[in-house]
Amino acid sequence: MKFGAIIIGDEIISGKRIDQHFARIIALLGARGLRLSWAEYLGDERPRIAETLKRSFAAGDVVFSFGGIGNTPDDHTRQAAAEALGVDLVLHPDAEREIRARFGGEVNAVRLLLGTFPRGVDIVPNPFNRIAGFCVRDHYFLPGFPQMAHPMAEWALDTFYPHLFNRHPMVDKALLLTGPNAYESALLDLMERIVADYPALRLFSLPSVGENGQRRHLELGVEGEASMVDQAMEEIRQEVDRRNIAWSWRE
Repeated sequence: MKFGAIIIGDEIISGKRIDQHFARIIALLGARGLRLSWAEYLGDERPRIAETLKRSFAAGDVVFSFGGIGNTPDDHTRQAAAEALGVDLVLHPDAEREIRARFGGEVNAVRLLLGTFPRGVDIVPNPFNRIAGFCVRDHYFLPGFPQMAHPMAEWALDTFYPHLFNRHPMVDKALLLTGPNAYESALLDLMERIVADYPALRLFSLPSVGENGQRRHLELGVEGEASMVDQAMEEIRQEVDRRNIAWSWRE
C-alpha cells in the first residue's frame, strides 16, 4: 500500500505558519519501515479539497489529512470529505461521548459540531483533549495542531497497519562524484541502465552547487532492498572508475 499526506490550511499556504506535518509523517512511517509516496498542500477551499479526496479515495492509498476539521467557518475538511463520499454529515455517537466526557455540563450545540462527521465513518481518538478525528477508507482526518495530530497518526499506524511494518527493510547508498565529468547529463546513460536493470530500486541523482554557482559534487545512489542496493552500487562504482570520475562514499 502507498501512503500519502494532505496538509490543509490557508495559514500554511500563505506562510503565516510553518508546516510541521510533512517531516513528522515521514519520520513516523520511516520508523516502521514505510515511506511516504506523495503529499499535497491545499488551502481552505472546499471544492478543491473535495476533488482531491475523490481522487485519493479512488486510488486506494492510506492517507493522513491534517487540518480543517474544526467548527469555524474556515474549516471545510469534514464537509469536503462528506461531498467526496456522497454522504451527509451526522453527529457521531462515539465522538459525542468523547466531547461530553471532555466538557461535561458545558456541552452545547457549537461544541457538538466538533463531532459532526460524514455518515458511516469511525473516530480516531485524540489523547490530547478527547476531540476526535475520523477515519474512513484508509483515510485519517486529523486536526491541524501537531501535538494532537501526530499521536493520532501514530495510533492509526500501530492499530491498523502493523502487518506492513518492516516487511521490506530499505537502505540507500550513494557515491559523491567530483570533477569535470561529474554532472548528470554525462551520466544519463548509466542512470537509465541502472533503472532498467533494477526496477525495484529507486535511483536518485542530487547535484550540489556552491554559492558561486559552481558544481561541488553529484550524489548518485539507489534505495531499496539491501542486497540489490549493494549489487547496483557496485555496477555504478565500476562504471564511474572506468570513466575516471573521482568519487567517495557518502557518509
